[in-house]
Amino acid sequence: MRTTSAIHLGNLQSDARSGKFFERLSAEALSEMEGLKVFSSHEANTVLFIEEQASLQIVLLLTGQVKLSMNSSAGRRLILGIANPGDTLGLASVLSDGKYDITAETICPCRIASLDRDHFLEFLSRHSAAYKNVGRELSTDCVRAREQVRALGLAGTAPARLARLLLQWCAEGQTTEGGTRLFCSLTHGEIGECIGASRETVTRIFSEFRYQELLESRGSTLIISNRRALEIYAGVA
Repeated sequence: MRTTSAIHLGNLQSDARSGKFFERLSAEALSEMEGLKVFSSHEANTVLFIEEQASLQIVLLLTGQVKLSMNSSAGRRLILGIANPGDTLGLASVLSDGKYDITAETICPCRIASLDRDHFLEFLSRHSAAYKNVGRELSTDCVRAREQVRALGLAGTAPARLARLLLQWCAEGQTTEGGTRLFCSLTHGEIGECIGASRETVTRIFSEFRYQELLESRGSTLIISNRRALEIYAGVA
């Protein structure tokens, strides 16, 4: 980890306010919170926190993407989702005064703002209006977990699970004349960890989807050229 230099601090503070957690906070509360943050930059593949580790801070993602995962006792990993700028990580664990229940690892170079657990809880005690934002963040986490369960539990086959995952990503994609454009920073092996399939299976399914003209792939860019057909394939139409 390297601490961010002062020359970039203004931009980071601006970025830190872009998340939903800061909506409707008073100027006084925003000013106080700015003084609690510790800004830092991290290279790709850096673990920000790991499950079963004591939850000592929450993390505000300013730039980049973070992979959220959990592991079984046998060492098998399930990727729960990808955090994007504006997301708050570790909130539920900090509020419950327990251990982190997931692992957060950077996918690419990221900038974050960290808030010490005790300082954050004291902040909430002084600014009760912030609890509404806490509730909104926790609700977002629940929705993500529900979507992951739906993708894994309600789709019987690996192709259907992958189709559902791609449809989830479409919500963050860019609409173009050729279809929905997605940037996928995960390897086929990591995508397999999202849907409970092997890397080989994911590679084979992508080949089938391209053959059926459900999508195009150009490196890390995916284009869903026929979203309606993908919905039918996934069984959600």
